[in-house]
Amino acid sequence: MNLINLSSMRMGIVGVQFLFVAFGSTVLVPLLVGLDPATALFTAGLGTFIFHLITKGKVPIFLGSSFAFIAPIIAASKQWGMSGTLAGLAGVSLVYFLMSVLVRWQGKRLLDRLFPPVVIGPVIILIGLTLSGSAVDMAKTNWLLAFISLITAILVLSLARGLLKLVPVICGIIVGYAVACCMGIVDFTAVAAAPWFALPGSLAHFHLPEFAWEPFLYMIPVAIAPVIEHIGDVYVVSAVADKDFVKDPGLHRTLFGDGLACLTAAFLAGPPVTTYSEVTGAMSITKVTDPRVIRIAAATAVVFSVIGKLSALLQSIPSAVLGGIMLLLFGTIASVGIQNLVQHKVNLNKTRNIIIVSVTLTMGIGGAVLSWGSFSISGIGLSALVGVILNLVLPQGKVAKPSLDRS
Repeated sequence: MNLINLSSMRMGIVGVQFLFVAFGSTVLVPLLVGLDPATALFTAGLGTFIFHLITKGKVPIFLGSSFAFIAPIIAASKQWGMSGTLAGLAGVSLVYFLMSVLVRWQGKRLLDRLFPPVVIGPVIILIGLTLSGSAVDMAKTNWLLAFISLITAILVLSLARGLLKLVPVICGIIVGYAVACCMGIVDFTAVAAAPWFALPGSLAHFHLPEFAWEPFLYMIPVAIAPVIEHIGDVYVVSAVADKDFVKDPGLHRTLFGDGLACLTAAFLAGPPVTTYSEVTGAMSITKVTDPRVIRIAAATAVVFSVIGKLSALLQSIPSAVLGGIMLLLFGTIASVGIQNLVQHKVNLNKTRNIIIVSVTLTMGIGGAVLSWGSFSISGIGLSALVGVILNLVLPQGKVAKPSLDRS
C-alpha cells in the first residue's frame, strides 16, 4: 500500500508503530553499556533525520542503537572511561566516510563486483536469522506473553481490514501488555517516579568527549561489521520498497548519512546508530514504505526522549511481549534474502555459488569470531567479509549436474 493514499492520522499511527518496533533494541543497548536510554532515543531520532537529509528524504530507513558496539564499548570504557570511549566512537564515522568516498569514486561497478546477489542474498538471510536469537531470548522470559503478542499480530495482519491491518505490531503489543498487567508482572514504580518532562541526561549535563587516539583507533576496525551490514540493509530496503536506493540517491549517500549520524550520537553521548532491520521487517509485513512514516517515527522518538513518564511507561513493556513480535519481524527479513536469490536467479547448481552461500550462512549462524590482539570481527560483518573474499577468489566453474546414479 502506498502511504501517499493514507490520511495524516493513519500516517501518524503507523509511524508510532515503527518506533515501537525499534524501541526495545534502541533502549536496550544503552542500558547494557551504561549510557542513558533517553539520550539513545534522542540520538536515534536526530540521527534518522540527519540520514534522511543526506539521502534527500528518499530512503525509508530508521537508525537506532547498534548491537555491534556493545562489547567494544564495555571493553573500551574499562580502559579509557566512558568519555574517552565516546570520543573513540567518533572513529566509527570515519570508516563510513571513507567507504562513502570509495563507492562514490568507483560507483556501481565496485558494488556489483564486491556484492553480487550470491553474496547479498545470504547476508540478508543472516540479518534476519542472527537477530532471531535475541528475539527468542526476549520471548522465553515468558512464552505465554510472547505467543499472545505474536498470535495477535498474525491475526491482525491476516484478517484485519483498513487501518487496523496497518498496525499489527501495535495491536500485538497492546494485547500482550494488557495481559501482562492482568498477570501482575508489570512494575509501574519507575513510571510513578519519572518526571513528566526531563531532558535526556547527556543534554542536561552536556560536555564534549575527551579525545584520545587509543580508543579512536580501537573503534575503527569494529565499524567494519556495521558498515557491511548497512550495505546489506540498503539492499533489503530496496527489495521491500521495490526501488533501487543503491542507485538513487546512491549508496555513497546512505553511508555518509549513517556516518554523520554516528558522529552526532558520539558527541551527544549516545551509542552509535545503524540501519534498523526491525523497522524494515515491519515495512515488509505492512507494505508501507514511504519515508515520511519513518520521519514520523523519528520525531516520536525525540518527543518520547523528553517525556519522562511516557519513556518510563514504554520501558515497562515486558521483554517477552516485544520478543513475540520480533519472532515475526526477523523471519520476514530472512525471507527477503531468499527472494533476492530467487529473483536474481542465482544458480545454486554452480559449485562456487554453493560454497559462497554455505560458508557465509554457516559462519554467521554458528557465531564465528576472528580476533587479533584488540581487533575483533564476528557475526554478519565477518560472514559478509568471507562471502566477498570467496566471490573474488573462487573461479567461475562449470555448473554442477546432479547425479543420476540410482544403483
